[in-house]
Amino acid sequence: MKAVLALGLPLAGSHLAQIALHVTDTVMVGWYGVTELAAVVLGGATFFIFFILGSGFAQAVMPMVAVALGRGDETQVRRDTRMALWLSILYGLAVYPALWWSGPLLVALGQAPDVAALSQDYLRVAGAGMVPALLIMAMKSFLSSVERAGVVLWATLAGAALNAALNWALIFGNWGAPELGVRGAALASVATQVLTFGILAAVAGLDPALARFRLFVRFWRPDWPSFALVWRLGWPIGMTGLFEAGMFETAALMMGWIGTKELAAHGIALQLGAISFMVYLGLANAATVRAGRAIGTGDRRGLRDGALAAIALVMVSAGAVVAGFLAVPEVLVGLFLDAANPETPAILAYGATLLAVAALFQLADAAQVMALGLLRGVHDTRGPMVIASVGYWLIGIPSSYVLAFRFGLGGVGVWLGLVVGLVFAGALLMARFWRGPWLGRHAADGVRSAA
Repeated sequence: MKAVLALGLPLAGSHLAQIALHVTDTVMVGWYGVTELAAVVLGGATFFIFFILGSGFAQAVMPMVAVALGRGDETQVRRDTRMALWLSILYGLAVYPALWWSGPLLVALGQAPDVAALSQDYLRVAGAGMVPALLIMAMKSFLSSVERAGVVLWATLAGAALNAALNWALIFGNWGAPELGVRGAALASVATQVLTFGILAAVAGLDPALARFRLFVRFWRPDWPSFALVWRLGWPIGMTGLFEAGMFETAALMMGWIGTKELAAHGIALQLGAISFMVYLGLANAATVRAGRAIGTGDRRGLRDGALAAIALVMVSAGAVVAGFLAVPEVLVGLFLDAANPETPAILAYGATLLAVAALFQLADAAQVMALGLLRGVHDTRGPMVIASVGYWLIGIPSSYVLAFRFGLGGVGVWLGLVVGLVFAGALLMARFWRGPWLGRHAADGVRSAA
């Protein structure tokens, strides 16, 4: 438990700092203008869809490096990380044209032409940050695997501070800077991503404790076997993230069919859920690293004990969140609302109701993300992708629709459907881990079979 917490808490803090960065963007652009806010929200969502799909290659670094370190193979650490960086660069360059010409696509999807045009302006600048954003994810995975999560946390906090300062200068034209509006917000994001990657790369390349990996020495040299393995492990991770993000986007769409106040309450409840999810994700990342290390050393007992410790910790965390959601829901929802707004009481009441359902949601969400983390640690990504697609899209979303609109439960039904999907996915993912060949006598062979 100590090992999981030592690694998981800084990672959770870095995830929370990342959320703070996006919240800062939204708030500051909201001060600038309503149309601009809509454009940045739309552009940010579009960027995120492309990012989450491509981030699978970077996330594959974590289990691959952990296993290699467990075996004592430092050369393989360099090869795997380097090829993940290659794939991240190639993917970022490949999708940039889609971001550059995103305006017509957004109009075709029913967005207002003026908002779509502004979103395209935003994405033409922000798209340049796709490559550094993916490289940041790869470096975070590498540093987490070598248990330097504290560096990840401080680099993310530094990036969040820079982003806020650059937003203030470039959006509004403060401190003698030009007033660039949405382009300023995008430029601030790109600069922040470049700085954050620079910090992480400098630590990885110059820190005496890490210099032995020679991560950037002869960076141009390919290693095709590692390239292929990163690809095989990475694309299912990206697809799994895309399935989950798509489920929540569809849930928001259904809440919009119900009503504006209900959608606002849903957004607040989901934001609170996202904050708690960052803690679960940090612990799951730590579980990935610990599982990979155990596999690399052939420590079946360590794998089992580490998994039990990580599951216990994430369930305790979820239990604390549940207690808060049930005890003070109005206080939590009220943090996002203006008391002077006449619509606030209705949103507050509905949001408190959704938080009661979100209490169930927390346990299911914590279980499924921890199961995914453990399975990635043993290099099992394709099976979990299939389970996630079934749980989220064939069970979760249809259940939300039926409960909300056929049984007349409205927004509560939407959330209950999400719980059903997450419970299904979490149960099957947990069963897959505990019944897998990696817990048998020849754990390393089980990992190779899964990969």
